[in-house]
Amino acid sequence: MTGLVKKLLFCGAKSLATTELPEGRIWVCVGRDEKAQRFELEANYLNHPLFEDLLRLSAPEFGYSYEGALRIACETDLFLHLLDLLRSSNPSVHYMELRDLMDKFHASAGAGGHHDKPRHHHHH
Repeated sequence: MTGLVKKLLFCGAKSLATTELPEGRIWVCVGRDEKAQRFELEANYLNHPLFEDLLRLSAPEFGYSYEGALRIACETDLFLHLLDLLRSSNPSVHYMELRDLMDKFHASAGAGGHHDKPRHHHHH
């Protein structure tokens, strides 16, 4: 686990006493304002570079700690999509950039023709 994540988890650990989680699991709070939802996660997901990027992205908005849960500022759908990818153990996930993931996600989720310029897909 990276130093960043350790710091985050352990500075919020005191307030976690209310809901004891099994070893190796953490709470994350995903979304903005009152629409935020809490998810219980395996802590080892936090080692993933995509997750670290997501946390860095959320930091300017929230700081890191929030009532004993990590606060993540993205749509719940995007977060669940990311989790599915991580669970799928698809090797390409390790080389993905969070920006690309978000672009692809928004392109497919909001395929209402927001993108006026054509997208070129590069095949390897």
